[in-house]
Amino acid sequence: MMMQIRSLLLLLAITAGLSGCGTVNEKLSAGMGDYVPQWAGGLPADAPPRPGTPQYDAYMKERERKRLLPATDREKEEQAQKGATGSTSAGAVR
Repeated sequence: MMMQIRSLLLLLAITAGLSGCGTVNEKLSAGMGDYVPQWAGGLPADAPPRPGTPQYDAYMKERERKRLLPATDREKEEQAQKGATGSTSAGAVR
């Protein structure tokens, strides 16, 4: 009888401990994903910022601004950005 009570208490303690770890890991994983390198399965370099941050608000404003531009102006802006970021490759193409 005493052995059964000990076994039951041990099982309850293990269950409580594991359930506590599950909730802690859920909360930690949301923030820790930002610190994992891309080669180890982290966020890619071109991933948008997380919602609720000031960078996200700026990203959404810029995205809306680009959406409202006429298609010709949007293409010109994309060409200018490609030329600025890849000036060596743009020079070789011309």
